[in-house]
Amino acid sequence: MNDLPWLTIVTFLPLLGAILIAFIPRPQVRLVRGVALGTALLTFIVSLLLLLEFDINATGFQYREEVDWIPAFGIQYKLGIDGMSLALVVLTTTLTWISILASFAPIRDRVKEYMISFLLLEVGMIGVFVALDLFLFYIFWELVLVPMYLIIGVWGGANRIYATIKFVLYTLVGSLLMLVAILGMAFTYQAATGSWVGSFDYETLRGFGFDPTLQMLAFIGFFLAFAIKVPMFPFHTWLPDAHVEAPTAGSVILAGVLLKLGGYGLIRFNVPLFPDAAQAVAPLIIVLSLIGIVYGAIVALVQPDLKKLVAYSSVSHMGFVTLGIFIFTEQGLQGALLQMIAHGIITGALFLLVGVIYERTHDRTIAKMGGLAAVMPVYAAVFGYFVLASLALPGLAGFVGEFLVLVGAFEYWPPVAAIAALAMMLGAAYLLWMYQRVIFGEVSDFLRGLGHHLRDMDRTEALTLAPLVVMTLAFGLFPGLLLNLFTLPVNDFLASVGGGIVIGGR
Repeated sequence: MNDLPWLTIVTFLPLLGAILIAFIPRPQVRLVRGVALGTALLTFIVSLLLLLEFDINATGFQYREEVDWIPAFGIQYKLGIDGMSLALVVLTTTLTWISILASFAPIRDRVKEYMISFLLLEVGMIGVFVALDLFLFYIFWELVLVPMYLIIGVWGGANRIYATIKFVLYTLVGSLLMLVAILGMAFTYQAATGSWVGSFDYETLRGFGFDPTLQMLAFIGFFLAFAIKVPMFPFHTWLPDAHVEAPTAGSVILAGVLLKLGGYGLIRFNVPLFPDAAQAVAPLIIVLSLIGIVYGAIVALVQPDLKKLVAYSSVSHMGFVTLGIFIFTEQGLQGALLQMIAHGIITGALFLLVGVIYERTHDRTIAKMGGLAAVMPVYAAVFGYFVLASLALPGLAGFVGEFLVLVGAFEYWPPVAAIAALAMMLGAAYLLWMYQRVIFGEVSDFLRGLGHHLRDMDRTEALTLAPLVVMTLAFGLFPGLLLNLFTLPVNDFLASVGGGIVIGGR
């Protein structure tokens, strides 16, 4: 496999599909959908080939590609993956084809433009995970913004314009600060070495050793971009609006992949490039993470809208990711990485399930539901499965990541683990209470009035959820499938901060 540029292929294959769709006449909707799904499935297969040929015992980045792009400024087209980025690439390709398939029935207007937007979004997401040149990384990072803006703004709900402008403003402000930080690092490197060669290269800059002032300023620039995307408290307020107004597939990708761009950025760039600044601000970030974990759970508890409840649960669950990163322990970072993958699978499935009921009722108000188990038993069973996975039931994927974060937090300082464990109990409360109100009891008058429209899941809906069911169980019972991929990236991360920091006398 080393004879072909596989990372370029997996990154830009969706772009080829988007170009093909652009030449298909608009009325040929079935062909547009078929090409989009076929392209996404082919990209998924290529990502699996990368997984099969990946050497978990090899240090550094694999499938490397390096070509001088703008030599005058030392900018390269440089790609490479380790176990962490590979897992996130496969997660992206998996959720993309599932989201495109789930869009067949709900998206009936401007289907051609929708599918092109979705495939371009996949290009940007994969590119973020494989880029090893900071300039190239920034281009992919910004590329994600445009198609997501269109997906929410064109195919979203009634308040889609407000939600999408808020989404763009938040993410764009963070991105521009990151661009300033990238340029500051490049000019500093050029001034120190007298050459532009390597000035945007991640591996070169990582070992350069910037002065403390620049480290702190650049850390803040990168951190704000990634914290907004995670989203970390108090930068989270764009997320519920974006989720509520986005079409179902948009919410799946938003929760499943886009939030992971922030977590990935913190692990790949923020800490290794600026280790001293990271250790200095870690206590503050830990406090913000704990606030986000508890706040997200409490707000989810009182949400009347089913989709908004799942959105606020993401704020809480992603708080475990940032907590696991900045406690700088092996178990904590392993848990953060597992939590990113598990959250992408489980929350993506929950948004698909919310979409199933919305397509039948055109409503997401929890108070109007009730008794769905009597009329949609298969739906009730699958929904219950992912609710249990989301509340971290042992044996399912949601448990292992949160458990490892708690273990790492206890090693860092036991009170931190105690607060995080409290939020896990709140998570069980809001999820089980929501499930009880929606699924059990007498069939509500609202649902009874829908008559024959309230049918159980069809084959397409079952097909979109089946792989997520299998992955949730597989990673819950055999977390080593992922942990083996993460071993060397975790060790490399901890080495960048000197093995971690410990407080509380432990």
